[in-house]
Amino acid sequence: MSLTLAEIRAAQRTLEGIVASTPLLADEVLSGELGARAYVKAECLQKSGSFKIRGAYNKISHLSKEEKARGVIAPSAGNHAQGVALAARLHGIRAVIVMPQYAPLTKVKATQALGAEVVLQGLTFDDAAAHARELAQRHGYTWVHAFDDEQVIAGQGTIGLEILAALPEVSILVVPIGGGGLISGVAIAAKSLKPSLRVVGVQAAGCAPVRPSLEAGHPVAVTAAQTIADGIAVKRPGDLTLPLIKQYVDEVVEVSDDEIARGIFHCAQNSKLVVEGAGAAGVAALLAGRVLLRPDEVVCTVLCGGNIDGNLLSRVIEQVLVRQGRYILLKLSLVDRPGALARIVEKVAEAGANVVDIFHRRALWLAPLGKVGVELVLEVRDDEHGREVVARLEGAGYHVERENLGLWPE
Repeated sequence: MSLTLAEIRAAQRTLEGIVASTPLLADEVLSGELGARAYVKAECLQKSGSFKIRGAYNKISHLSKEEKARGVIAPSAGNHAQGVALAARLHGIRAVIVMPQYAPLTKVKATQALGAEVVLQGLTFDDAAAHARELAQRHGYTWVHAFDDEQVIAGQGTIGLEILAALPEVSILVVPIGGGGLISGVAIAAKSLKPSLRVVGVQAAGCAPVRPSLEAGHPVAVTAAQTIADGIAVKRPGDLTLPLIKQYVDEVVEVSDDEIARGIFHCAQNSKLVVEGAGAAGVAALLAGRVLLRPDEVVCTVLCGGNIDGNLLSRVIEQVLVRQGRYILLKLSLVDRPGALARIVEKVAEAGANVVDIFHRRALWLAPLGKVGVELVLEVRDDEHGREVVARLEGAGYHVERENLGLWPE
């Protein structure tokens, strides 16, 4: 494959007036933690909520009249679905999208709202892709691949042009990898303009086929895709994208779901941006220390999508609050008589903590007759404050057990 900077520039002209030139934002908190200048490219604010409209629109723009007349079909974990649906609507053509059965409801509804027909099939992106191939052959739809297509890759590469234009001093780009279309396009554009620039790809540990594929010298499929980063849960990199990753990407790292959750929380708390798991993968890698940085480095990561289900976002925030020691779980036993619970709640209030939940446990705790087990979920300022609350309760004569939930630093 010989995708060039000229083709990516041509894609940028095609997309002019169609896609948003998303903001490049300084992340002061992340910069402080890393000891380097950190920026985020907020593609989570792009039309349809992710970068995918770039590649989808560029691809559909190059279709013949006959190909457009047949309608387009695409498999997607959710973001490519919305990109294709929007691009098809803008071109006035039919779109059929095949998504995994457990695709986030937010993404399914958003795709349907853009006018596409949604078919739910299989457990993963790869399952959906196989079914989409069958439908394409059966009905003659025109195929719009999520990543393994030159025009799609060129469209995604326009992000690299925008980053270099806004931040020419950037020295490291950190880019999430699913099938590889985004990082391929960004890396070609960025390294064509600045060959000294370092590109680091990030995969979710629960679905990470790129490193074994690079070692094998050809695309290798992993057997499972278990991650909250559904947007990059692709079990096999592309035939076109893998050689590009080998040529243009300097390093590929992996992050756990806990680290991704921390990245999502960081973006919401510090950048005031709602970002999905795939979009937060780069921030997660930086926070987890997966990317080695010098003090004079200028690093930018692409927040590639913001289409996260509200229920998942709330669970992520709650989990990270627990990990940071801002939610604590205490267990203690009380005399089972009126007023006992009120007194313990009063002590909690005196310590400046807030009660989130209270659970009474009798049979499950095998509490002695005349006593009741109580579990308290409390909101505190930080881990140190949590310790102060426990000390105050113990000072009042209560025996308190604090559950060790695996704390992170603030």
